Amino acid sequence: MGSTEEQPLLPTVATPRAQLKRKHHEIIDLTADDEEAVRAAPGVRDAQKDQSTMQRRLGDDEIESESQDADEDEDDSVVDDYLDHFEMQPYVAGSKDGLPQERAIALCTELRQTDPGSFMAKYLTSSVMSPRLLGTAFGIDPELAVDEEIFMRILGNSIVRAHRKRQKLAQYNTIDDAAKLLRRSRKIMVLTGAGISTSLGIPDFRSKGTGFYDKVRSLGYSAGEEVFDIIEFDKDPSVFYSLAGDILPDLNRFSPTHAFIKLLQDKGRLQTNYTQNIDNLEELAGIDRKRLIQCHGSFATASCRKCGDRVPGSTIFADLRAKRVAKCKRCEKAIAEQAKQPKPPPPPQTKRKPPSKFKLRKNDWESSSGEDEDDDIPSPGVMKPDITFFHEKLPDTFFDRFAEQDSKDVDLVLVIGTSLKVAPVSEMPHHLPPEVPHIFISREAIEHVNFDVQLLGECDDVVVELCRRAGWGLRHEMIPEGGLRVDVRSVEGSTYRWSVIPVGKTGGPSTTQKASNGVGTD
Repeated sequence: MGSTEEQPLLPTVATPRAQLKRKHHEIIDLTADDEEAVRAAPGVRDAQKDQSTMQRRLGDDEIESESQDADEDEDDSVVDDYLDHFEMQPYVAGSKDGLPQERAIALCTELRQTDPGSFMAKYLTSSVMSPRLLGTAFGIDPELAVDEEIFMRILGNSIVRAHRKRQKLAQYNTIDDAAKLLRRSRKIMVLTGAGISTSLGIPDFRSKGTGFYDKVRSLGYSAGEEVFDIIEFDKDPSVFYSLAGDILPDLNRFSPTHAFIKLLQDKGRLQTNYTQNIDNLEELAGIDRKRLIQCHGSFATASCRKCGDRVPGSTIFADLRAKRVAKCKRCEKAIAEQAKQPKPPPPPQTKRKPPSKFKLRKNDWESSSGEDEDDDIPSPGVMKPDITFFHEKLPDTFFDRFAEQDSKDVDLVLVIGTSLKVAPVSEMPHHLPPEVPHIFISREAIEHVNFDVQLLGECDDVVVELCRRAGWGLRHEMIPEGGLRVDVRSVEGSTYRWSVIPVGKTGGPSTTQKASNGVGTD
């Protein structure tokens, strides 16, 4: 057994931020790489110059560098927050305060036909329109109460995002189109989230009222993601342990959606299943490990944050359910063995010289090493499930598989049960060939990714209906013996969003016309 001297946490290897698990607004991939280009774009540069001139006139050029650094950090946070806000809830321009819709569409089309730098050089250095007016084409409120430098940074980054954003394919719109795509595709990439396991009683993360993060916020935490932040975990693992028992999987069951993915594999159509889930139920369902990428790790194993010892995840399940921080057994054993060893003699005592003008007190006689005595008591490391926390690196297999294979030759993408708000997974649709169709299946529609068909409802209900229309038999104990009857209707105001609700069940998005009832053959 090795030395049991108190060890620091395992070292963190410097990792590019693009490879870290991040909240959606912490966009890195192209935007961060282009941040310097954004700041250097003519219009942005002029705004920064004007801002510096204004500061000199006001006598602010003597601000200490520490204060400037703090201001820059705060500015970055403001920019991130506004980028996130306007992407999720874009500003809709009125007739008097923004560009006409036709003009905004034309500008976005022009941007896609050129590059962000050229586009910004053209429009931010001319007097054709003001930056605030141009911003309305990219969903930015022209009355946003920020200074011009911050506004220009928001605009520049929004332009970069718009340039890389996936565009919808006009030829795919209906649930029957989705079924036909299933039948014809041979290299399907499936990207899954917590919504495929909710029918098993495992809560998802972001659903309003029922999601895990809502529960965390109801307990007084400012953001649900704090529970899965590696920095916060290392500070106080008891927060995670007090809540994680709610998302522990039942390792004896998997959902009809898991069975659907297995069916794709059995038919030779599944290329890769990228799962953000940590319940490891894909393996239980029989998904081949060679076709499975667990983007955020799983509860399958757990590791010590000090010595790195890895054990089966089930080893700490009792602790998680009891809301008790699990300690490393290997560390505990090593500490116990060390305690049996003869203790070295204590160092000689020394007398500290009392400060002048103060009388010597009895307790000024003490060991020179006694002040930090508690720090020398060894303690076992904390066990952490091998799930990827925010600010931890995703597995290399994620990047290798996507870059070397899937980004080049998939012919259909299914996104099931996820709101796509965690990067870098949320960025994947933007880095696939533009002709690859994308189908979205989840409870609620999303706006920040342009899918070709959105099928809204419980994931299990949707995949059962898709299989029926594709002419495939999907078998699972949770599917009624006589089959599932659903009502498929278009969502009001959309030609490519459809609600899929079991007959007799109420709820779902506002709908209009009923869909056709087509059935295909394999």
